Amino acid sequence: MPLSKDSITKALGDVRSKTEKRKFTQAIELSVKLREIDLKKPEGRINENLELPTPADKDSKVAVIAGGDLAVRAKNAGADIVIGREDLDKLGRAKKEARKIAQSYDFFVAEAPLMPQVGKTLGQILGPRGKMPTPIPPTAPIDDIIKRQRRNVRLKMKDQPVIQVKVGTEDMADDVLVQNIQTVISRLEAKLEKGPKNIKAVSIKASMGPLVKIPLTTAA
Repeated sequence: MPLSKDSITKALGDVRSKTEKRKFTQAIELSVKLREIDLKKPEGRINENLELPTPADKDSKVAVIAGGDLAVRAKNAGADIVIGREDLDKLGRAKKEARKIAQSYDFFVAEAPLMPQVGKTLGQILGPRGKMPTPIPPTAPIDDIIKRQRRNVRLKMKDQPVIQVKVGTEDMADDVLVQNIQTVISRLEAKLEKGPKNIKAVSIKASMGPLVKIPLTTAA
């Protein structure tokens, strides 16, 4: 079950009161420590995208790999970059530029017929970063897909059983942040072999503030 709304709201209040105001809008970051996880097994590692109810970052950048009509519609829908078939060939030879694109864009979608070419030219660069494109059909409603991609966050474990993810910014309402946090926790509980029992501790913080623990109580 998700953490209770009251416990998260109280923790957010503590974060706001304990964090010094800065000249920039600070992120609100969620940290989830896991236990009884075997990181040597593929199923013990988490590396996936999750769509939040509200975008955690207004500046998330979406790259669309497509040609023809889909490419035109993607540009009109506000894709941050549209990469065509010829661009893929060039990036396959220009590894430095390919790495720059992989670093600069948060989420990738690709026209399904281009996926073999994407794998051949960008797979070695996007794969290890957890950024392999989501395949979509040429007739896909790209406007809606881009909006949904902007609501994505990446849940990823590295060499420790910890998930750290941005769930919003300090100027967001508590209710919005609570929803995003509960969405992450619910997804982890569904993904983990022992569900809530695999979660050891949950904390939140602002970018420049102290960690505040959220009690591991469940919603009613």
